[in-house]
Amino acid sequence: MPREQQRTKISSETGHRWALILAGGEGSRLQSLTTTASGIAIPKQFCSFGGEASLLHDALCRAQTVATPAHTCAVVSEHHRLWWQAMDLRIPGANVVRQPHNRGTAIGILLPLLQILHRDPDASLLVLPSDHFVRDEAVLGRSLQAAMDQIQDQPDQIVMLGISPEEADPELGYIVSDCDETDELRSVREFVEKPTAALAHALIARGGVWNSFIFAAQGRTLLRAFEQRCPELAAEMREIVSAPKSRSQQADLADLYDRAPSLDFSRDILQHSPEMLRVLTVPSCGWSDLGTPRRVTEALTRFPPRQALSRHAGHAAFLDLTQHRPVSYASG
Repeated sequence: MPREQQRTKISSETGHRWALILAGGEGSRLQSLTTTASGIAIPKQFCSFGGEASLLHDALCRAQTVATPAHTCAVVSEHHRLWWQAMDLRIPGANVVRQPHNRGTAIGILLPLLQILHRDPDASLLVLPSDHFVRDEAVLGRSLQAAMDQIQDQPDQIVMLGISPEEADPELGYIVSDCDETDELRSVREFVEKPTAALAHALIARGGVWNSFIFAAQGRTLLRAFEQRCPELAAEMREIVSAPKSRSQQADLADLYDRAPSLDFSRDILQHSPEMLRVLTVPSCGWSDLGTPRRVTEALTRFPPRQALSRHAGHAAFLDLTQHRPVSYASG
């Protein structure tokens, strides 16, 4: 089918809404919990938090709030093939975007973003981490839909979902909105990724919320943010993605990843474009990023394991975080 006919078919069947699941991370901060007896560290997204389904599959189910499986992509790392290939992701194979290496969240978003825009130039995206826990999915789901609705009305904005903080955790990002605004969607005054403990306290005192790293944006708007901060990288990546599929294309992509710096999307892209950002605070939904052993323990205390979101064959996780004790390593 010609490319223009493919694009027309995409638009007529499901519109231009897409979901992107970020599943290429290493989960290094949680390796004391995710390392097996044989010494293999399983990335967190392929583990579960109680139940049968992996956190990745929970995220894929979450994405269905705004997009069909045909419009859902997951970005993975090639060296994690052992885990993601064994799972039934229930999305088209072409929607599994394979990175040669993990080069941070910025490049992990840029590659699938360009692939989606190549297929659907009018795409709007909801970007979701693959390794979070949510107790009340219905509450979060309504906020996901609201964020996607907002970017239809205000296409030049990136809508971040904020979580009301329970403590001043320096391992999380913080968003401070304009307190003078009364709208549900607010302008962003400060956007700080992983502040010091003292600054985290100050940000909360100014009304700051946690950055959930869930956000919605028009594809073109998101690409513009990349082009402002790393124009050469964006241009080279776009040229590779636009080329016909071949071994040469894969080699060029691998070469680019070898040369590219590791970039954090929040710190290196969004933090420099606060004028593009808006924040929508999610009502209490029992969210945790499960980012450290301490936060896993806290989530387990507050939210006993619940039934998995999905029970399809092939969705079983490789390890259950609620059953695995931290691994201690002898120093020296």
